[in-house]
Amino acid sequence: MPIKIPNDLPAVQTLADENIFAITETRAITQDIRPLKILLLNLMPKKIETETQISRILGNTPLQIELTLIRTSTHQSQNTSAEHLLAFYKTFDDVKNENFDGMIITGAPVELMEFEEVDYWDELCKIMDWSTTHVHSTMHICWGAQAGLYHHFGINKHNLGKKLFGVFPHICEHPKSMLLRGFDSVFYAPHSRYTEVKREDIEANENLKILASSKEAGVHIVAQNGGKRFFVMGHSEYDSLTLDAEYRRDQKAGLGTAIPKNYYPDDNPENEPNVTWRAHGSLLFINWLNYFVYQSTPYDLKEIK
Repeated sequence: MPIKIPNDLPAVQTLADENIFAITETRAITQDIRPLKILLLNLMPKKIETETQISRILGNTPLQIELTLIRTSTHQSQNTSAEHLLAFYKTFDDVKNENFDGMIITGAPVELMEFEEVDYWDELCKIMDWSTTHVHSTMHICWGAQAGLYHHFGINKHNLGKKLFGVFPHICEHPKSMLLRGFDSVFYAPHSRYTEVKREDIEANENLKILASSKEAGVHIVAQNGGKRFFVMGHSEYDSLTLDAEYRRDQKAGLGTAIPKNYYPDDNPENEPNVTWRAHGSLLFINWLNYFVYQSTPYDLKEIK
C-alpha cells in the first residue's frame, strides 16, 4: 500500500522516480481505507532531505500511511525555506488535539550541547509528554533517541571525544523481539554522532531493554517495555550518499573528520560507497509499523492511552 503525503511535497517526484508507491492527498480521499496516521517531528536542518528519507522507507511497507510533518515553533530553520515550511509543516499547536498511531522524532545536530541548552528543549519535552497519551508508539532516532531516554528515564548522553562515523556491524541481543523479526544475526547500520548512551545506564532501568548493539558503535536499539517507545541510535533511514555528503561537508569545514568506516571500497572517497544497511533499515520500520503500530493500535484513535 502507498504512503499518503502532501500533494506538492518534493518527495513525491523523488519517490516516483524510484518506483516507490506514493499517493497524494487528492487521490487518497477517494479510497475507503483508514490509513495509519504517522506524525514526523523533523528536527534536522535539511528538512527536505530527511522527510524524503523517511517517506521512502515508510512507503516501502504494505500499509497505507498518512504522514503529517511538524516542526518546532521555537526554532527558526536556517537551511529550509520559509515557503516550504509554511506549505508542508504544522506546529505542535496545530496537532495537539489529534491522536496518532505512530510518531517518529528525528535526530538533530545539537548533541554536543546540554539538552537544556537547546532552544526548543522545553517544546520538545512538551511534545514527548503529549505523545504518552496521544501516540500509540514512538520511534526516536539518534539525538532524538538520546533526548527521549533523558527526558523519560533520566539517562544522560556522554561525549565520545571524536565523531563515531561510518557503517558498523551489529548483533541482535534479543533476536525473538518482534522489532527484529527477520533480521540476520549480524546486520549493518550507519552512525554519525559525537555522543553515546552507556549500556550500564540502560540495563539499570527495568523498563528498558537493549535489543541490538555493536562492538564499535555501542548500544544501537533500545525498547521500552510494551513497545510504547523505541530508541534507535543509528540512521537506518540514511540514503546511500548521506554519509558521503557529511564527510565532504566536514572536510570543507576543516573539521578533520576521519573517512567513514566500512563505507567506501578500499577507504577511498573517490569510490562509490557500499550500501549494506538498506534491507535491514527497511525491515526495522516495517516491523515497527506492523507489530507495534498497525496490529495493536485502536481503530478509534481517541482510545489511545
